[in-house]
Amino acid sequence: MIDASGQEGGQIGFAETGRVETPSPFNGPDRPRFSFGVSLFAALLLCTALGALLWLSANSPKLDRFEDPERALDLMVGRTMEAQDGLLLAPDWQQQLTDWTSGSNEVERAQAIQWYQELVAATDSPPAKLRLAILQAESGSPSEALASASAWVREDAPLPLYAELIAAAYGEGPLTRERELELQTALAEDLPAGWFYNHLAAALAERAGDVALGATVREQMHVRGARIQGGAQLITALELLGWIGGSFLLLRFAWLGIRGRDGLRLHQRGVPPPWPGGIGAAVLLRGGALGAVLSLAFMSLAPAEHVSLRAMAIPMANLPLLGMAYYYLLRPSGLNIVTGFGLQIQWRQVGRLASVVLAAIAAGLWGEWVMGQVAESLELANHWTEWFDPDLVWASGSVLTISLLEYVVFAPVFEELAFRGILYAILRRRLNPLPAALISASIFALAHGYGLIGFISVLWSGVLWAWLYERTGSLIPGMIAHATNNLLVCLAVMTLLR
Repeated sequence: MIDASGQEGGQIGFAETGRVETPSPFNGPDRPRFSFGVSLFAALLLCTALGALLWLSANSPKLDRFEDPERALDLMVGRTMEAQDGLLLAPDWQQQLTDWTSGSNEVERAQAIQWYQELVAATDSPPAKLRLAILQAESGSPSEALASASAWVREDAPLPLYAELIAAAYGEGPLTRERELELQTALAEDLPAGWFYNHLAAALAERAGDVALGATVREQMHVRGARIQGGAQLITALELLGWIGGSFLLLRFAWLGIRGRDGLRLHQRGVPPPWPGGIGAAVLLRGGALGAVLSLAFMSLAPAEHVSLRAMAIPMANLPLLGMAYYYLLRPSGLNIVTGFGLQIQWRQVGRLASVVLAAIAAGLWGEWVMGQVAESLELANHWTEWFDPDLVWASGSVLTISLLEYVVFAPVFEELAFRGILYAILRRRLNPLPAALISASIFALAHGYGLIGFISVLWSGVLWAWLYERTGSLIPGMIAHATNNLLVCLAVMTLLR
């Protein structure tokens, strides 16, 4: 609700309020008392939960995260390769822009080959072996595909057939039209339609001189590639608009800072908070531990098919902490959830809010681009299982809606309240902004359980959103930037794979 009156409200809105001047209870006889032993137990519980998450992330097989990893990888790699086929038909400037923003096709193909090698090693699946050989041959390494296929001749069916398909499509021997048609029929029965089928069928047709069939398959490839590339271009255009516009705003805010003017402030200063750091730490440890226990129990007891209950895991994990923060920290300071975290600004500041959010989005995209360039030079990459979400790809409309609510609403609101509004604020009682932001963002990143690249990406976002809270005095910009980031990721996955 946008409130132009400036009066204190009981819900998230847009009106600035001042803190109520009341005698501090933190130094009087009513000062909250917390047992050191209980706080220590809560700290050990939280460390154990975080350590278990990190151990599972590092040691459990990544492919075990999905019921059918072969189907997921086939869809992801096939659609990615089709998008690359569509890009080959685009103007040179568009290809160069895509390479600059998203990375080169060669890197993506190399990653896809590595992921299929991992899948073959884990499952020994014949269809996965065939797809890996097609990937290798179409990526400029037919000798590797032929070497693998030569060993399939003595294996059980269908590998001998797959060996003949690879040898006929990418080998040196003659291929008659009659044999090509027999192999095309067998291929259509064994391999579903998609990038792998189309490229192998086209290679067979071209080896046998079947011009008509080769042209038909190539046309199908171009149509599918252009369709997928069209959706990807829309997402890229949205990101570029935010990137360019936000970059100009970043320069503007930097210029205002050089001139000694604060163009970012939206609310009264939220950090350092008015409550003592010791009491804040006790609340953080106890509320976090209780939330971890409740969340684990909730997820263990909730039926797996009820996705709506699973989506409540984020509120369940954070409500104990927020409740304790209100009772022991905000209320004694004369604040509530709204005034304590700057969740109200005035109507006249809506334009500044939009500018701050757009600048933050641009800063996030610049950080992601730099990390992408460094990761590509070091041949590092996110594992595909970290961003492939079956609910975004295959789920029904109702389940998809719940998943989007979880990613775009619950996660940004509750994570910003917990990690920036409470954790970062408590650290600011003793630390300067940068170390406080790095520590809080590191815990935030570790809690996501990603690999190295994912950890660095989330760390950068956490530092950026802590900086937003520090400079604006409000969690609203961080919540909106967080929600926008998650929404763009979801849209990218859905556009490519759904």
